[in-house]
Amino acid sequence: MAKQAAPSSIDLEKQAKREARRRKWEKGKTTRVLTLMALPPAFLIFLFNYAPMTGLILAFKNFRIVDGIYGSPWVDPWYKNFVFFFKSSDAWIILRNTIGMNLIFIFLTLIVSVAMAIMINELKARTTIKIVQTIMFFPYFLSWVVVSYMLYAFLNHNYGILNTLLTSLGLPGITWYSESKYWPYILAFMYIWKNAGYNAVIYYASIMGIDDTLYEAASLDGANRAQSIWHITLPMLKQIILVMTILAIGRVMYADFGMFYMLPRNNGALFATTDVLDTYIYRMLRETGNIAVSSAVGFFQAIVGFLLIVGSNAVARRIDRDSAIF
Repeated sequence: MAKQAAPSSIDLEKQAKREARRRKWEKGKTTRVLTLMALPPAFLIFLFNYAPMTGLILAFKNFRIVDGIYGSPWVDPWYKNFVFFFKSSDAWIILRNTIGMNLIFIFLTLIVSVAMAIMINELKARTTIKIVQTIMFFPYFLSWVVVSYMLYAFLNHNYGILNTLLTSLGLPGITWYSESKYWPYILAFMYIWKNAGYNAVIYYASIMGIDDTLYEAASLDGANRAQSIWHITLPMLKQIILVMTILAIGRVMYADFGMFYMLPRNNGALFATTDVLDTYIYRMLRETGNIAVSSAVGFFQAIVGFLLIVGSNAVARRIDRDSAIF
């Protein structure tokens, strides 16, 4: 019986190449599947987030409907639409309200959310934890339209719960929807009530990831619960706190339109403390139809938001390099 000839070096080389191609195909199979899965959402993001950016040129045009976006003439000078807003008598009030209220929201929501997350972590019964989480999380899913009617039931001058309580105590009722001085406090309270629970769940998830042996070691060293929270829990939350704060600072020029428009019921008497950039843009579009100036204000918001994210990220990188977003 003839012996089978040994494979030549050429055959071995071809076999090695086929094997390498097969391994490469198998290795890239998962990547191809994930890429195909990502294509639809990527297309939607491009369609609704990037394609509309071409409309930013409206900020530099004297827009006329008959000419369209690209046919409308350019303004001269190019910053004319921006100057229109900054020269208006309401510009300072609007910027003050937008930035000031957002900074208040960021600061208070951070404190309340972290405190709520720590308190949940101190609970021992799993059923109680689930009930508390559900109660905290529920307001986040309510529309501001619904919340505005709930608030109106409390603040109505004639039949509101608060004024009824005040008159029963012999105190005069307050015309809440006519006095702007109360609304920074009302808006801050409503924002925290609606959003603190959502943020608390994020912080609680981070707390759950802390190694229990750290708490056990602290307990053996004689630390009580308050000391463990101060020296273990809060330092371990530093990274997620910085990330959440950077993201929030990036939107400091954007106000929650639904809240600032629906809760004060678009009442002109309250504009001194409730008028923000988003409501100003909406009113300008509705009342004057000046799309170019509205686009200029929106473009200004985007640029400032980008610079704030880059700046706050640079500060976070100096504090803790691992906590920076990029």
